[in-house]
Amino acid sequence: MKKNFFFFIFFFLKISFVSAENNITYIDLNFILNNSIVGKSLKEHMLSINNQNLNELNKIEEILKKKESELISQKNIISKDDFEKKILNLSNEINDFNIKKKKINDQFNEIKIKNTKKVLEILNPIIKKYVEKNEISIVLPKKNIIVGRKNLDITNVIIQILDEEIKKIEFLK
Repeated sequence: MKKNFFFFIFFFLKISFVSAENNITYIDLNFILNNSIVGKSLKEHMLSINNQNLNELNKIEEILKKKESELISQKNIISKDDFEKKILNLSNEINDFNIKKKKINDQFNEIKIKNTKKVLEILNPIIKKYVEKNEISIVLPKKNIIVGRKNLDITNVIIQILDEEIKKIEFLK
């Protein structure tokens, strides 16, 4: 009986020591990407690319609309065969436009993913260094945390370190 008693005491003491050694924190990567200097410059860079793409696509779309309205106005003037040929040409141009639009959108998404990955590759060693320095066992993403004490959130500290170490990086275009 005494053996069992000592075993239980030893077991519970062991559990309390193990749980005391675990230091768990959480981090909000989206907040870092939106509010750090590098994250803000990434947002501005991607917004600039998106605006250029939209301007280019809007110009092409206006030209196509103008061609369509010209074709509609010529419907009763030109022969039926010519009208059908022009409709077919316009239809092909619209299809080409839609393909180009999809291609531009896919390229934009690819650039955004690569640039975000580049920022995260810079961020990862900073987080590792902080974790080692502060003897943190686990860093969880904030999106997976239901409830947590605010003092376990290391997001703002990591933003400060990132902003001090990296002011600007070159992004893909």
